[in-house]
Amino acid sequence: MSVTTERVAVIGSGPAGLMAAEVISGAGIGVDIYEAMPSAGRKFLMAGKSGLNISHIGSERDFGARYRDPDARLCDPIARFGPDQVIAWMAGLGMPAHVGPTGRIFPRSMKASPLLRAWLARLGSRGVHLHLKHRWTGWDEVGRLLFSTPDGSKSVEAPASVFALGGASWRRLGSDGTWAEPFAEAGIGLAPFRASNCGFRVDWSDRIRQEFAGAPVKPVRLSAGGQSTREEFVVTAAGVESGGVYTLSAALRDELEAKGAATLWLDLLPDLSEAEIARRLAAASPKQSRTNRLRKALKLTGVKVALLYECAPEAALDTPEGMAGAIKALPVRLTGTAPMDQAISTDGGVRWEALDAHLMLKKRPGCFCAGEMIDWDARTGGYLITGCLATGKAAGEGVLAWLGADRERKSGADESSAKS
Repeated sequence: MSVTTERVAVIGSGPAGLMAAEVISGAGIGVDIYEAMPSAGRKFLMAGKSGLNISHIGSERDFGARYRDPDARLCDPIARFGPDQVIAWMAGLGMPAHVGPTGRIFPRSMKASPLLRAWLARLGSRGVHLHLKHRWTGWDEVGRLLFSTPDGSKSVEAPASVFALGGASWRRLGSDGTWAEPFAEAGIGLAPFRASNCGFRVDWSDRIRQEFAGAPVKPVRLSAGGQSTREEFVVTAAGVESGGVYTLSAALRDELEAKGAATLWLDLLPDLSEAEIARRLAAASPKQSRTNRLRKALKLTGVKVALLYECAPEAALDTPEGMAGAIKALPVRLTGTAPMDQAISTDGGVRWEALDAHLMLKKRPGCFCAGEMIDWDARTGGYLITGCLATGKAAGEGVLAWLGADRERKSGADESSAKS
């Protein structure tokens, strides 16, 4: 079945796609959203399952520094749709913001589902149509969009299209990266996908795997690649994940790729100096076992003691000074990243040089990209979703500019034809 329409096609119903649809429909132009899954915004809903951290307060400079992209072109969309704009946008949907003690921004309801329902209702009131179970499979020989649907194959000829198909993690939620194959076949430059905001593998002993899998480690300071953060993390049977591990994941991943292994440094007692730790240990009775000295002198127990015994050089544990040094700088050797599909996000995707200033594909005029499918990256804390919203808005504005220019081109062509 082939359909020719004057309505813009948006492919993907995550925050980037929905924001593009909002911008375009707000200008009075019809929009059809095509979604491969049976419902909209599945990864968005999962992100908000325990509280939708949608953005983060901070100066424009500090906020922009949380993003990684090859040529800094993400800065402009972020500057035009950053935390203040996100808060105002939520308020317009009847969802006032709540700012947590660490600067993280949430809807006051905390959950993603009320926000998504309000958003879809507003889009529906503007005549936006949502087509579920429509999986984009590529372009045909004349540039029409091809979809696999429950009713068979479908091709759509639209005046413009926005691709917001996500990265390559959380396949079960629809973000599977399969769009990369038809993009590559079309000669569009792509950077390889890499896991980001991800866990890492550690070759733990049986004791760690059996007794401490799932244990949170706090308070603690984590360091890697010249960066450090004071956040908790979780020991898993396969390695480490969550919190501070995600914050440092880009630095750890880069070290892994360069050296084949990486070291995560832990400060197990961030509130005590190395000298004070050594003094307390030296004052403890030498008749006590090592474990009792750690417990009585430092209140160090459980998973922290297990990590100390697991990762510290044995010789370092023989003296108060050596033990203090190990507690303040404990090396955890990482052997690889967790599977990409388990990562919070991925970087890689459409290279910036494949896009023009309006996020339009240079090799596919009228086709725009937004969200995680472009080659950029950010840490958790609201930065990822804000980046998707900002690029969705930029792509929507690009469509409006393209359609306006296209109308001018057609008008000029008609005038030339009439004169001739």
